[in-house]
Amino acid sequence: MTIDDATRRELARFGFDQAQLEKFAARLRDNPAEAAAATYVTGAIAPLQPRDVSVLPARGTKEHAALVERGMAALRAGEVGVVILAGGMATRFGGVVKAAVPVTGGKTFLGLKVADVAHQKLPVPIYVMTSFATHDRIDEQVREEKLAGVETFAQLVSVRLTPGGELFHEADGSLSPYATGHGDLTFALRASGVLRRFRERGGKLLFMSNVDNLGATLDAAIIGAHLAGGAAVTAEVVRKEKGDKGGAPARLDGVPQIIEAFRFPPSFDQDSIPLFNTNTFVFDAAAIDRDFDLTFFRVEKKVEDHKVIQFERLVGQLTAFLPSHFLEVPRSGNDGRFQPVKDPDELEARRSDIEHILRTRGILT
Repeated sequence: MTIDDATRRELARFGFDQAQLEKFAARLRDNPAEAAAATYVTGAIAPLQPRDVSVLPARGTKEHAALVERGMAALRAGEVGVVILAGGMATRFGGVVKAAVPVTGGKTFLGLKVADVAHQKLPVPIYVMTSFATHDRIDEQVREEKLAGVETFAQLVSVRLTPGGELFHEADGSLSPYATGHGDLTFALRASGVLRRFRERGGKLLFMSNVDNLGATLDAAIIGAHLAGGAAVTAEVVRKEKGDKGGAPARLDGVPQIIEAFRFPPSFDQDSIPLFNTNTFVFDAAAIDRDFDLTFFRVEKKVEDHKVIQFERLVGQLTAFLPSHFLEVPRSGNDGRFQPVKDPDELEARRSDIEHILRTRGILT
């Protein structure tokens, strides 16, 4: 596969792996019509057991206060860091960087995420995972908005292929790069040195959320619940609603984990699982400081009316490798923690709820 020197240098900024690309190409050449069934999990799928999931106690209860106290101790000790996933281009917002999209009062998604941490007035570092498509713009945004305490690091990059395993070229002859998924998280944290530096400063826990979910604020009770659960990973889940698309928690051969929707066999009734993954996690930093054999899933896309193939890995699959606990949190209301925004219509529909939540928590005044 021939990649010109200028393109290779640019890709190298974001950890391009030629050997991995060759593996992707070989996979397509060997099986160009790879069936969807190849991604289905095998084994016994069962609902979570009661010990796998707990419900966040209501604010005002003794149980909630105890979790807050435990979480605040970790926050005050400088043991907690925040990771914000901001690698995606907002194609449905006109192809801009979503982190820089204004949400309310001129404040952007990333600006509000940083304001959430800043208003805690505690020593909490903020790490923003960017991509080749967003990195330079987000660095610029951090300077423009004077977002203090933010360090950026980039996820990895590869290039799209034809279904037959050849390099795909766009109309102008250029290659078509893409980010290889938020499953890059632990690999990028380690390769960038961010995880090492965080641990060296005494960091123990990383709270991770999507930049477009402004309900997932830093909450001492969530940190306390993670510590009380005793697992390496805590995944926030909510009650499933019609239209939810994504992963769900279940047991696979007895191991509680997040299983993506496209990985459930057609014979399995996904509606039998009442909970939904919000892609908000707390990770033990020591537990994720190693390599994981995450799966690169084949994904078909359309570029300029051409079918192209890319391979992505997903952060939720870490729950298949590490002891995980699931924390059911409120979806909406004053304590709602799941307000994802995928397009302008959804932002318009959710704006008042988002503003109410952020005012209630002291992030907006």
